[in-house]
Amino acid sequence: MIQKATGVGPAGDHGGDGLSIARQLDIPAEQIIDLSASLNPFAPDITDIAARALASLGRYPNAQRATDALAEAVGVDAERLVLTNGGAEAIALVAAHLVDGAVVEPAFSLYRRHLRTGDDSSCGMWRANPSSPLGQFADRDDTATVWDEAFWPMTTGTWTRGDGDAWRIGSLTKLWACPGLRLGYVIAPTAAAARFVVERQPKWSVNGLATEMLVPLLERENLAATAARVGAHRAAFAEQLSDLGFSVVPGSAPRALIAATPGLRSDLAPYGVVVRDCASFGLSGVHRLALPRLADLDRVLTALATTARM
Repeated sequence: MIQKATGVGPAGDHGGDGLSIARQLDIPAEQIIDLSASLNPFAPDITDIAARALASLGRYPNAQRATDALAEAVGVDAERLVLTNGGAEAIALVAAHLVDGAVVEPAFSLYRRHLRTGDDSSCGMWRANPSSPLGQFADRDDTATVWDEAFWPMTTGTWTRGDGDAWRIGSLTKLWACPGLRLGYVIAPTAAAARFVVERQPKWSVNGLATEMLVPLLERENLAATAARVGAHRAAFAEQLSDLGFSVVPGSAPRALIAATPGLRSDLAPYGVVVRDCASFGLSGVHRLALPRLADLDRVLTALATTARM
């Protein structure tokens, strides 16, 4: 145990609040295992690529080379792909263009935040595939106006399901476990639709460091191998959680949903482990745990085993 917590704040509308918990506990952020945000647990350290790209900070960014490279990898025309400042900006830009749409709960809170209503099915449906937070794949014949495929690549080994007549949103920083870098993208149904997004996007929205790093990160990525490792790790982690007495919700995303007492988040914090309380999704008594890195697995399981006996 790192220290006895006097209580930690409730989960917000999204994960990734490990730094906030570290400050509440007055410990270095490096001591926190943040399982409140679902990132690729097998993503390699990218600091070597970042170091080689630092010279880009001295000039205005140009995203064209990175856009072309990603479009080629995904298999879409570059005129239909727009790089964004993370998946969050991708959601905001598409919502600003479409204005209205329908969101079926539980779902990622940013959809409703940027849509005018979030309840107008005549304007199209917003869906994540796999879904958030449940992590379940849509049926092959399911349709949507907007597909959020943030976790599709690392769970399937392919870049996209290929719904060419829909908007598609992606998050490279989840795949490469670098949310501070901010790299996402929009695939528009047409080149003309993509231009509407570009016209709404602030100039130089995607920073030079991100655009410079994208190509070498793409060259290093093996999606099929990543998906195989993530899938095997998720199955093993779910079994380990079951062995500890937790009920695990079936799913395919790089995370596990478990039924537990509402205080689990606070109980785990003194061990430096942060999880996502799903109450904001309307799922009382459910917690979301991202897949831990293998180096952190024993510490996570020990903390969970201890709190399960409390």
